[in-house]
Amino acid sequence: MAIESMDTRDEEAPLVVDVSGGETPKSRTRDVHILSCAFLLIFLAYGAAQNLETTINSEGNLGTVSLGILYVSFAFFSLFASLVVRVLGSKNAVVLGTTGYWLYIAANLKPTWYTMVPVSLYMGFAASIIWVGEGTYLTSIARSHAIDTGLHEGTVIGNFNGEFWAVFALHQFVGNLITLAVLPKGTEGSTGSTSLLFIVFLCSMTLGTILMCFICKTNDKEKVSENSSVSFCSAVASRLNSVILPLLDMRMLLVIPLIAYSGLQQAFVWASYTKDIVNPTLGEAGVGGAMAVYGAFDAICSLVAGRLTSGLRSITVIVCGGAFFQALILLWLLLKYSATSGVLGVIYPLLMAAFLGIGDGVLNTQLSALLALLFKHDTEGAFAQLKVWQSSAIAVVFFLSPVVTLQTMVEIMVGAISVSLVSFLFLTLKVEKAFSSHQVTNM
Repeated sequence: MAIESMDTRDEEAPLVVDVSGGETPKSRTRDVHILSCAFLLIFLAYGAAQNLETTINSEGNLGTVSLGILYVSFAFFSLFASLVVRVLGSKNAVVLGTTGYWLYIAANLKPTWYTMVPVSLYMGFAASIIWVGEGTYLTSIARSHAIDTGLHEGTVIGNFNGEFWAVFALHQFVGNLITLAVLPKGTEGSTGSTSLLFIVFLCSMTLGTILMCFICKTNDKEKVSENSSVSFCSAVASRLNSVILPLLDMRMLLVIPLIAYSGLQQAFVWASYTKDIVNPTLGEAGVGGAMAVYGAFDAICSLVAGRLTSGLRSITVIVCGGAFFQALILLWLLLKYSATSGVLGVIYPLLMAAFLGIGDGVLNTQLSALLALLFKHDTEGAFAQLKVWQSSAIAVVFFLSPVVTLQTMVEIMVGAISVSLVSFLFLTLKVEKAFSSHQVTNM
């Protein structure tokens, strides 16, 4: 049963973005391909650099602290990101957002507190607008594509998100293979090899930014100049209001725990899994290989989950399936796992990487589809909420990981996945009940 059937019926509401603008269904699918490949080129560099950050910049915990600052900044600027996206337009927002990632990689060529901290703060802003812009752009062209082709809206949104997240998830696979090639075992601490790696990453990001410029513009740019009586301050107040108002919506309150868990599980992989599980058994050189496995399964699962998405019921089943795989790993770590040598010492971390990647692929595709279907008349606000809570959770893990044990972190994760699943299932029951009542009333 498609969730959009129970949502607000006013399809002509002013917040619905018309992106037709002369585009054809063929050009929209082309834009999905271009957007996906551009994000792949940008994030294969950033993702691999992030995996190495706590290792190559370990002095004074520079890497961990800079990532923590980055995600705190990300959470803060996500409050204003929807305003920036509306003023610039979603295409311009994602292009501008790439500059923060480029500067972050460049700062790693000379990593000090004076370079990493300011760039991390700016990248938080850049990340907020690139992700809100991406969510807005992809949802908008999916809706227009559904209207023009007569296809089911939920199916199109699922397919577009599935393709995007599948290609995006490959960044862990491709980026870490590049890391393995440029930083072979025994050269992890070599300044020359590390500099070469980040130069390669800068080239990849530059290509991704250029490619991003070729997606078609949408008609989602807010024409604030046409109404001079509306000041910038009132526009900011209006946008802040649109961020706060969703918190009064029970549906958003019920989905926030799942959003927060999606951030926790990502940061758990980046900060705790690589440091406390992979590194002790496979060494620093094994981090790239394990994360490549993680990325491969993430990509495959994203594509499959996206293709299977058609509405609320399919989202519910897929989310529960992905949570089951991650819960298995968390319970294993909590109850029985211990580092071992030999073949099993290699297989166990890679098996964990596969299951964790499956869960991440599910959460990425299904959260995007769920928010797009539930909050179709305020897409920017919904995706701003996604990034506020997701990045806040990620920041918490990065600040906690240096001071808590793996056991404590796993206990936090088990609690978080339990709360998020209960809240999500209650949301689905509430939405289904509301839709059933609406049908009975109309009979």
